[in-house]
Amino acid sequence: MPGRLSGLAERVGRATLQGLDEVGFAAVLLGESLYWLVLGRRKRQPVRVSSVFRQAREIGIDAIPILTLLTFTIGVMLAIQGIYTLRTFGAESRVATGIALSVVREFSSLITGVLIAGRSGSALAARLGTMKINQEIDALTVMGIEPVRYLVAPPLVAMVVMVPALTMWSHLVALFGAGLYVTSTQGISFGAYVSQVVEALGLGDLSHGLAKSAIFAVLITLVGVVNGALVTGGAEGVGRMTTRSVVHAISAIVITDMIFAFAVTR
Repeated sequence: MPGRLSGLAERVGRATLQGLDEVGFAAVLLGESLYWLVLGRRKRQPVRVSSVFRQAREIGIDAIPILTLLTFTIGVMLAIQGIYTLRTFGAESRVATGIALSVVREFSSLITGVLIAGRSGSALAARLGTMKINQEIDALTVMGIEPVRYLVAPPLVAMVVMVPALTMWSHLVALFGAGLYVTSTQGISFGAYVSQVVEALGLGDLSHGLAKSAIFAVLITLVGVVNGALVTGGAEGVGRMTTRSVVHAISAIVITDMIFAFAVTR
């Protein structure tokens, strides 16, 4: 029994140290990315705008169709559940308020972050992992190209810009989908529904969701880069770390969302 306990403690300790090491590595990557964004041009290694735009297209524009489908469905689902729940209290007329706050403060940013983590975060991890296996990152260093400036800063900028933009799109689509269901079942006009939504929301609600989405963007990028940089073992290692990247990114998003909600609602 003591041997088992000591073995468990050792495994927990090793896992904790590995986690702290990865967190430190992510912090260093973030610092270096900001350094090259600010001083890259002075060092004659600016972050290429073309790379940022290419990453923004892959992260943002290409994700619009699936994001639209998901958020529209979630908006309708919230309307269905909201009306069903409020009917118990005879308050179906206030369903628009609940939908507006739920979508703008929580669901849009969360669903957008999870989708981008699964779609673009995993792709980033796989791309960097493949480059590491093929020694392309070492080749960049030999050529005098700073890998962080070339590989990390562009997706970081693109994520920070596009994830909040996609979250805004999610707001509109989810509220539109919910509005279609509410107006068709509650006998109110779409204009009245929009008026209730506008009345329920404030600038703080909007900034709450957008601030979270910007934090999610940084987390997705750093988790993807860290897992890609830690790839070992060939193609099997790339697949393993890509899956790990998705799990870690979604976990980080959900935990951060909980902490953020707790902090700003105290």
